[in-house]
Amino acid sequence: MVDTTRRRVVVTGIGCVTPVGNDVPTMWNSLQQASSGIGPITYFDATNFPTRFAAEVKGFALGSHIENPERFQYAGRNVHFAIGAACQAIQDSSLTDSRFDPARFGVYLGAGEGQQDFMLFMGMVAEARRNGELDLEEFTRLGMERLDPQTELEQEPNMAAGHLASLFNAQGPNLNCLTACAASSQAIGEAAELIRRGDADLMLSGGAHSMIHPFGVTGFNLLTALSTHNEDPQGASRPFDRNRDGFVLGEGAGMLILEELDHALKRGAQIYGEIAGYGSSADAYRITDIHPEGRGAVTCIRMALKDAGLNGDEIGYVNAHGTSTSVNDRVETMAIRQSLGESAFKTPVSSIKSMMGHLIAAAGSVEAITCLLAIRDGILPPTINYETPDPDCNLDYVPNEARDQKVDYALSNSFGFGGQNISLILSRYTG
Repeated sequence: MVDTTRRRVVVTGIGCVTPVGNDVPTMWNSLQQASSGIGPITYFDATNFPTRFAAEVKGFALGSHIENPERFQYAGRNVHFAIGAACQAIQDSSLTDSRFDPARFGVYLGAGEGQQDFMLFMGMVAEARRNGELDLEEFTRLGMERLDPQTELEQEPNMAAGHLASLFNAQGPNLNCLTACAASSQAIGEAAELIRRGDADLMLSGGAHSMIHPFGVTGFNLLTALSTHNEDPQGASRPFDRNRDGFVLGEGAGMLILEELDHALKRGAQIYGEIAGYGSSADAYRITDIHPEGRGAVTCIRMALKDAGLNGDEIGYVNAHGTSTSVNDRVETMAIRQSLGESAFKTPVSSIKSMMGHLIAAAGSVEAITCLLAIRDGILPPTINYETPDPDCNLDYVPNEARDQKVDYALSNSFGFGGQNISLILSRYTG
């Protein structure tokens, strides 16, 4: 049974910057239309990379959201996206027109590191080589001469949370976690816990990340995690399809205003839904592999169900982690079946990564927003590029077209590289 005496947490504002839209209405329309945001990489010359495409954010301008964008000239795209999404969420929540205690307003993000200056760094490495080896003294001298301290500072993953606190006078708890692909879902869950236990009334929570740079693409290529379907980028991300060959790297940000229910009601705020359940676990297995029986995923889904006081058959929709890698999709399917029981075969499951790629640390926050919109509008986003069923992936993946269906409880899964697992349950607010 769920604790009926604990403080309830609702969502009163949302905002996003994604490869399929730089605001919530555009993103949501794109998902319903099964539109893909994936295309050739334009940020650098990827000609000689095994993967030459990604899901880039297009047409984003920080100046559309704040009056003094030059203040953030040293910040990376992750911070710019975070600010854009946060400004939308703040405006959507009407907080600018409300009075509240800034000491009770906090920030909890799952944000990734800032932009990596690949060309500068590699130029220093090349110049500091002596007889085939790196001369560390010369490399250090070049670094002191050429590296900009503000640019280097902005690479720290905590910077986005600090900037948002300053912009919105959020004087309460300020935290950032970077648990890979589970980060922003974990941030939302932990932010909800801060409100539940009375440490805050309001939390700005979500995530921001961009790894579309030579270091990021190289790293994931070396892990053989990225699709190499270069001849058809928009068809490359195919979660749960038998012919999947890896994920597509994306970027962006998603932000939510979490608020204690009575606080929201007193100021007449709109309510998108409620954070009903939160589960967190670790595979405790291998850094580079998820547990083959999905034990961590099963544990966190069951934790979220228990936290929400629900049975598996009450979940109306699952927004899957659904990366389009061979192992993840098979193991996640197994975990959903084990956690929801026989009702899993009747529960729609879809992956929006098929359209916007994998936003890494920011993925879970955008997927939580998607769950809230699915509940609000009774529309389930599809899994596009689903053509050939996989016997190991035998659930209803809402193939290729959006579906009209009422949802009261949505489960959102985020399973991070290294074995971190987060499940959130978003629910309809009914008073």
